[in-house]
Amino acid sequence: MYKNILREKLTRGELTLGLFVPFYAPSLVEIIGYAGLDFIVIDNEHGAFTDGQIEELIRAAELTGVDPIVRVSYDNAGIQKALDRGAKGVQVPMVNTKADAEAVVRKAKFPPYGTRGTAYSVRAARFGNDSGKEYLEAANRNTLVSVHIETPEAVKNFDEIISVPGIDIAFIGPTDLSVTMGYQAEGPTHPAVQSVIKELLRKGKEKGIIMGIMAFGIDDIGRCAGEGASFVTLVASGLISAKFKEMVKIGREVI
Repeated sequence: MYKNILREKLTRGELTLGLFVPFYAPSLVEIIGYAGLDFIVIDNEHGAFTDGQIEELIRAAELTGVDPIVRVSYDNAGIQKALDRGAKGVQVPMVNTKADAEAVVRKAKFPPYGTRGTAYSVRAARFGNDSGKEYLEAANRNTLVSVHIETPEAVKNFDEIISVPGIDIAFIGPTDLSVTMGYQAEGPTHPAVQSVIKELLRKGKEKGIIMGIMAFGIDDIGRCAGEGASFVTLVASGLISAKFKEMVKIGREVI
């Protein structure tokens, strides 16, 4: 029956590490799992995936023990599809108000807590092997719901957003936050942006909400954790690119 190891780790206050996967590469997902990371975020906001490809990435994640989360697009239409494919949770961008957060929860939860459509023939219900009240309650209890805080409006409404029952993680998007705050040139490292991020992490920890964030790099993970984030991510393509560049640099110096 439905379990969510990632949720259990986060509930215990453990630091969890994940990677955004922006392209279709099941073998890469397997490598991530074998490396011991806790989760992947299949990026269907900026990536280009079919529903079938998302299902295959979820299957690859399960094969190697890494929990699959799907970041959906702005209109939230992908929430139903992602969860039916077997995602352990969804991550939703541009959640700016309490009403936005409530709409996300409604789409992610079965009645009586939401309006998610029920089908036992889907992969999440093991193609009909799970059904009824026990399955629905387990899915509602274990599905992770993460919302992005990445605009000044969301920052202003942060307390109301995280007060919505069913919201598990408040995820800070540093790049979008810097752009929407007007610091396109300076980016997330601008002191004003960093000040907002630190305050959000402090407030989230104080109010008992799980905080997530995109780290600047491997060496930045400790800082993120120290400031209150327990759901910390990098982007797989960026990490791979950085290592390739490092290889080239070292190789050229040898030559």
